[in-house]
Amino acid sequence: MNAPGYIAVEGPIGVGKTSLASRLAETFDAEAVFEEAEANPFLPRFYRDPREAALPTQLSFLFLRARKLEALAQSDLFRPARIADFILEKDLLFAELTLDDAELALYHEVYRRVAPEAPRPDLVIYLQAPVDVLLERIGARGRDYERPVTREYLARVAEAYTGFFHHYNRSRLLIVNAATVDLVRGDKDYNRLLAEIREGRGARAYFNPEAL
Repeated sequence: MNAPGYIAVEGPIGVGKTSLASRLAETFDAEAVFEEAEANPFLPRFYRDPREAALPTQLSFLFLRARKLEALAQSDLFRPARIADFILEKDLLFAELTLDDAELALYHEVYRRVAPEAPRPDLVIYLQAPVDVLLERIGARGRDYERPVTREYLARVAEAYTGFFHHYNRSRLLIVNAATVDLVRGDKDYNRLLAEIREGRGARAYFNPEAL
């Protein structure tokens, strides 16, 4: 199946990025690059006490994501596609959301020194859903360290993503209403999404199966 050479799936916590990226990687026999948020040892502490743990959490994510992208840049160029469940720019988005001014200045200094020249995705799939849906999905996956996540924090994250992708023009962008569709277990909506990916309609497109 024809696919862009490098697809990144993005969106707020709980929206289904990794699940969709996993299925796309299987469909396209692609190299999968997963963020693996659970590898960040500071994340549980951040959800319990955001103010105290924001900086180490963000720096740890920066190093994790940088290593993943460095490995991607050096990986097999003959794979038919590459699928990631993050883009490096999200690191800046979360830093601006969680750090105070002094921490953010330090973070930017570190970012300039360690961030790699990130490969540019051919396509970014931005999944969006209301906060109630995000909360329900986070609860359903049952990760203990995510239990302290609040509605207020998720609302801020979702709003930050909306603002970020409103101005995003680095790659072709496909905006997906992920609130009422099953892109992981069902086939109908997923096959429609595959058709949308293959067609590649313009620099910015919207996918809402309910409107079809």
